[in-house]
Amino acid sequence: MLRSFRLVGEHLRPKWKGRRGRLEVWYTTLTDPESGTGFWVHHELVAPTSGEPAFLHGWAAVFPPGETPVLARFGPERHPAPLKLAAGEAGDVSWDLQPRGAERTLFTFPRWAWLTGLLPAAQIVPRPAVRFQGRIRCGKREFALENAPGATAHIYGHGNAQRWAWLHADLGDGDVAEVVAAVSTRPGMRRLPPLPFVRLRLGGRDLPAGDPLLGALRLHAELDLPTWRVRGRLGQYTVDIEVTQPPEATVAVDYQDPDGSPAVCHNTERATAHIVLRRREGGAWIPHREWHLGGTAHAEVGTRD
Repeated sequence: MLRSFRLVGEHLRPKWKGRRGRLEVWYTTLTDPESGTGFWVHHELVAPTSGEPAFLHGWAAVFPPGETPVLARFGPERHPAPLKLAAGEAGDVSWDLQPRGAERTLFTFPRWAWLTGLLPAAQIVPRPAVRFQGRIRCGKREFALENAPGATAHIYGHGNAQRWAWLHADLGDGDVAEVVAAVSTRPGMRRLPPLPFVRLRLGGRDLPAGDPLLGALRLHAELDLPTWRVRGRLGQYTVDIEVTQPPEATVAVDYQDPDGSPAVCHNTERATAHIVLRRREGGAWIPHREWHLGGTAHAEVGTRD
C-alpha cells in the first residue's frame, strides 16, 4: 500500500526538465453525486519553442445539470508557480479538493512511453478512481462534496494532437474505463486514422494485458460531435464504446501548443457513455459486461478549427 501511494506521488510530479517545445498537463474531473454537477480543473505548463520563459496557466469549468456550463481561466504565471489541482480559483470559480482512497496508476499509454518520451505525448492516470471531499464555489453557489467520484491525470509531450477524443468513465466499485484516441501532428502521421488507447480496470485487473500500443492497433475510432465511437478487439474480448456530448453541456476551450499552433477542445463532464464488453462463446460474440453512464461520463473532442 505504501508503495502504491509513493508511485502515485511520483507520477504526479512535474516531468519537465527545461527543454523547449514541451507541454505538460494535469487535470482533475469529478461528479458531485448529490447535485449531478460535473467539475473540471485543468493546469498546463507550456515551454515555448521560441525560447520565451515557460509559464503555467489553466482553467476550471462547472457543469450543473440543465444549466449553461461556467468556464473561467487562471494565469498565465511565469514558471515556477504552484499547481492548482487541489485548491485554487479562477474568476468566480474556486475549489478545495481532497482525494480519498488508495490508488494505483492506470497506464492508458505504454509504461515505456511515459518513461522514455519516445511517443509525441503520453497520458497516465495516477488517480483513476478516487473519491473527493471538499467544496466547489461557482459565483454565489457552493457545492459541498462528499464521496464524489473522479480522477486525476497527467500528460507530457510536445503538444496537443492534431485531433483527439478522451473519455473517463467511473464504472463503480473501483472499476474504470479510460480512452484516448488521437492523431499525431507529426508529418506523415497526421493523415493516419485516430489511434485509440483503451484501458479498463475491472476487479483490480487492467485490460487489455500487455502493451497498450499493440492493443490500440486492433481498435478503430470514429471521432465526431456530438457522438464519437471506439470499437474492436480488446484482448480476449471485443469492446464497443459510444460517447455522446450534449452540445448544451459542452464548453469549447482554445489551446495553444508550444510552437504557437492553435487547437480547440470540446469538453463536457456530463457526457453519456455506453460500453459493451463481449466474449466469444459457441462461435458468437455475446455480452460479457455492459455499462451505461447517463450524464456522469467525462469526455472531450479536440480539433484544429
